[in-house]
Amino acid sequence: MAKKKFSKEWIHQHINDPYVKMAQQKGYRARAAFKLIEILDSEKLMRRGDIIVDLGSAPGSWSQVARERLVGPGGIVDGRVIALDILPMEPIAGVEFLQGDFREDEVLARLHEQVGNQQVDLVISDMAPNLSGVSSADSARIQHVCELAMDFALDHLKPDGALIVKAFHGSGFSQIVEMFKQHFKRVVERKPKASRDKSSETFLVARGLKKLREQDPQD
Repeated sequence: MAKKKFSKEWIHQHINDPYVKMAQQKGYRARAAFKLIEILDSEKLMRRGDIIVDLGSAPGSWSQVARERLVGPGGIVDGRVIALDILPMEPIAGVEFLQGDFREDEVLARLHEQVGNQQVDLVISDMAPNLSGVSSADSARIQHVCELAMDFALDHLKPDGALIVKAFHGSGFSQIVEMFKQHFKRVVERKPKASRDKSSETFLVARGLKKLREQDPQD
């Protein structure tokens, strides 16, 4: 009974959520679009001509926002949005989509190939692992996902590029922040208004590489 009551409460909250209503009005696939919009506006990130990689993109609301920001006169996308998710995603005009598990080397290799030799302006990641409720295991999974996103960013970002990732306050959070600070000049925490109060999610925005990675001589 408790479970049924909880699901009814959740449905009631969801239906009456102002961000859900705004997402429906504006045609965004999820309320998460407003989290990204607030971060981009506060950090003055993403402009026409940018190359953006969206990790954990499904259902596509972050890719929708990215595409909007790149559209120039005549509705032409000026720049690139490359999206990846383990789940399928309905196509978005002007967005390049790859389906696969970011944790697998073969999928990562496909993504590297898709990006090619172009340097990326911004990597955005709304990825979150499936959580078990066991604090130590969950913090390790969260850290792993953040580390994978960071490693990809370090390989592809322009020197003044930026990375936005979703993390969660709790065990292991300070280690993730410290890891980012080792590689980026500026790391800030953002809790957008669209994040639910009960949620421990916090977005990290990392900007400016401290040093460029050595490229493989074969590259």
